[in-house]
Amino acid sequence: MMRALTVSEFNKEPAIGEVETPIPGPDQVAISVKACGLNFADLLMMQGTYQETPPLPFTLGLEVAGRVSALGTNVSGLSLGQRVAAYVGAGGLADTVITSPDRVIALPGSMDDVTAAGFLIAYATSHLALKRRARLKPGEKLLVLGAAGGVGRTAVEIGAAMGAHVVGVARGSERLEAVKAAGAHEVIDGKNDGLFTTFRASGPFDVVYDAIGGETGEAAMRALSPEGRHLLIGFASGDLPRIKPNHLLVKNTEVIGFYLGNYLQFAPDVLRDSILELTEWHDAGRISPHVSHELPFEQCLEGLDLLRRRKATGKIVITL
Repeated sequence: MMRALTVSEFNKEPAIGEVETPIPGPDQVAISVKACGLNFADLLMMQGTYQETPPLPFTLGLEVAGRVSALGTNVSGLSLGQRVAAYVGAGGLADTVITSPDRVIALPGSMDDVTAAGFLIAYATSHLALKRRARLKPGEKLLVLGAAGGVGRTAVEIGAAMGAHVVGVARGSERLEAVKAAGAHEVIDGKNDGLFTTFRASGPFDVVYDAIGGETGEAAMRALSPEGRHLLIGFASGDLPRIKPNHLLVKNTEVIGFYLGNYLQFAPDVLRDSILELTEWHDAGRISPHVSHELPFEQCLEGLDLLRRRKATGKIVITL
């Protein structure tokens, strides 16, 4: 038996309990989990509203770092005891998780387990969204909404590393300082009234990275430059932005959807190449992942509550 954080009913708190330790099939790998990163998607899964919510009951946890503990008979290229990270999709908040080997990457010696557990989703999301989808160029102006969060902070860091002029939006002085530390050239307090006026004064923007949606996303969209690109990453506000097609037409702007998980289905090599490039950036010191909260497994629910209340200025990682 092993420990796991299990969701048995939607819109109810998950519970730590014992479940049977899974055994990998012929084409699977088992990972002994040392650390698991929390994501906003975990909260959506608890509500049953995430696009890839598993059937009940299920274990939370999308991304992990640990050691290979067992290999299926058809698996090659990995070895027992090897340090790895994996985008497992669910099941990571447990002592052992089973996944497909194509979701596993070998970890460089320069990256510890806690850093690796909060690295894959946030950094690959921002890297692929900004580089592949938004086609961000050096010298362009990038507006990042929710810039102090786990994903938004990586967009600030990666945007700056790509040579953009980065403007980060967050709420409160402490979070704004964290955004500056991540590499933002300018910051805007999201608590301010009249964000559209503020955005227009700071813009226009070539790219908007929108993990918030709602009225904030709408105000940012209106501050795009001609041929600007608005990236839809998520809707942490709980509201969808209202998109006016006539505005897109008149200004020749684009609204671009992005969902990392789908790359596992239609372009897994693109995702793997992104992660490999990011690990090279990490080794070279171009990016420096920030974990704001490292909590033991017994405090999983506390970590999820920090995420829900937006109290993190970076990633929240659970250690096992």
